[in-house]
Amino acid sequence: MAPLRKPGEAVEAEGSAGRRGSLGVEVMLSPDPAAPAPLCPHGPTLLFVKVNQGREETRRFYACSACRDRKDCNFFQWEDEKLSGARLAAREAHNQRCQPPLTRMQCVERYLKFIELPLSQRKFCQRCQQLLLPDDWGEHCEHQVLGDISVTQLKRPSQLLYPLENKKTYAQYLFADRSCRFFVDLLSSLGFRRVLCVGTPRLHELIRLKASDDKKSNIKSILLDIDFRYSQFYMEDSFCHYNMFNHHFFDGKAALEECRAFLQEDEGEGVIMVTDPPFGGLVEPLAITFKKLIALWKEGQSQDDSHKELPIFWIFPYFFESRIRQFFPSFCMLDYQVDYDNHALYKHGKTGRKQSPVRIFTNIPPNKIILPTEEGYRFCPLCQRYVSLENQHCEHCDSCTSKDGRKWNHCFLCKKCVKPSWIHCSICNHCAVPDHSCEGPKDGCFICGELDHKRTTCPNISLSKRANKAVRKQKQRKSNKMKLETTKGQSMNHTSVTRKKKRRERAHQ
Repeated sequence: MAPLRKPGEAVEAEGSAGRRGSLGVEVMLSPDPAAPAPLCPHGPTLLFVKVNQGREETRRFYACSACRDRKDCNFFQWEDEKLSGARLAAREAHNQRCQPPLTRMQCVERYLKFIELPLSQRKFCQRCQQLLLPDDWGEHCEHQVLGDISVTQLKRPSQLLYPLENKKTYAQYLFADRSCRFFVDLLSSLGFRRVLCVGTPRLHELIRLKASDDKKSNIKSILLDIDFRYSQFYMEDSFCHYNMFNHHFFDGKAALEECRAFLQEDEGEGVIMVTDPPFGGLVEPLAITFKKLIALWKEGQSQDDSHKELPIFWIFPYFFESRIRQFFPSFCMLDYQVDYDNHALYKHGKTGRKQSPVRIFTNIPPNKIILPTEEGYRFCPLCQRYVSLENQHCEHCDSCTSKDGRKWNHCFLCKKCVKPSWIHCSICNHCAVPDHSCEGPKDGCFICGELDHKRTTCPNISLSKRANKAVRKQKQRKSNKMKLETTKGQSMNHTSVTRKKKRRERAHQ
């Protein structure tokens, strides 16, 4: 799974780099094109705004696109802040210091030298997470070093590297072998020849392993990932150091062209994008990045093929379905539960509420995707798709309605199926958990209260902005008036003190 991960912690303080949370921090999707975003070590930053029940704060700010915790990337700049030349130079120097110690070309050269070494001289430093050449041994003699690194180990770098599990920055969870093999077999059965792996290092490994072991396999892949450590295991045409939150290629135009060539090969036929983004990441910037990759693929299409879509598998929790479909209406959610090796909760075989919530969102027709019957999935002839064992077809909704793998119940008052633990609340007039707060905060739009969209896409946003602007002006006038009165008071006090001082001086004379 890609670095930068997991379920959306709230932004904790003003200027925290991060995602939308309970404090109502939103990313601005259309900042001024004439004012490019400033750069942090992870590429172009994103423009954020604080929102409190529909009202924007007066100042917007730039923060890191990748890190939610300012301890990991402390970039913060007000949108209207003017920086001196010295501060800009210091920032540029800081960004350079934070880059990987080796260039992409140096990594490739070291890899080619490493594979030429005899087995006894192939070493890997576990502390520094680095392949070692003989000239490096002296610097790492006191570190924990693995020896006799085989070709098979080099083909599975995710098993050599420690997963980056800081939940607020990387939280790098990796597909379990079960899910990985399911994806490889599914991609092969669907006839894809190329896979753009965005944040899926283990899938990338297994595709390449199958291609080298099975002469009949003609699938190849390229990995786009923010974890630069993979640079030392792959050639330029197999890996690009990439930030999926801002479509930033760390190695510049050369890496972009590798990605472009991969997508446009064979006029764009036979390629699919499989992405596994951080679950704590905002859907909006991810969707914008994926649309840029789609546009890159479309550049190689003829006018006759302009209606075609780039096939995509987006792996994400089921509760993001409405947000994903807001940006990609043609996507549907499959019932297949994706599980991970190094995550305590997202495991296969659990039941009830403990089942993995991670699903596949795709624009491929669901009737073409066969889920493994040996795991309990079955084909619903009415829905024309494979569903989980407990996902029963509801005759009232005319659909297999369960999202989380449990059997859902139909509520005739709500006119839809709901989770089995929910009950209908006569006060709220909808179903909810039994111990919910009827007066509590509600999801959906801050402006109009509707649940099917967010504040940024509300049709009444222009009215709200005018109202907020009027409130800000009124506050500004009040603030100016108070400042004026304070200044007058200070002036009068100063005059009074001066008069008293003069009187005392005359009395002493």
